[in-house]
Amino acid sequence: MRIFGLKACDSCKKALKALTGAELVDIRAEGFPEGLLARAEAQFGPALLNTRSTTWRGLSAEERAGAPLELIAAHPALMKRPLIEANGALYLGWGEDTQAALGL
Repeated sequence: MRIFGLKACDSCKKALKALTGAELVDIRAEGFPEGLLARAEAQFGPALLNTRSTTWRGLSAEERAGAPLELIAAHPALMKRPLIEANGALYLGWGEDTQAALGL
C-alpha cells in the first residue's frame, strides 16, 4: 500500500499512522509514478484538485484555468491528499468513507 502526499501534511500523517505497513511517497520530492495522475483524474475528476489550499489561492486566474494534471505536476500541493493506492484501487482523502473502504 502506498500513500501519495506530502510528508508535512496532517492528513497524510494520520493515514500513515493508521495504515500500518504503508509507504509514504512524498510527491514533492519523488514525484508521481507514470500514469498514476491520469488514473486518479479519470476516477475522481475535479475532486483531485484541492481548490481550498493556500497554493490555489496564490495562483492567478490564468494559472487556475490550466489543465488540472499540469497544475498538480507543477504544484504538487494542489492535489487533494492523501491519494492511497491499495491492491490496485485508488482512494482520495482521509474521510470516513476512505477509512471504511480500507477496513478501518
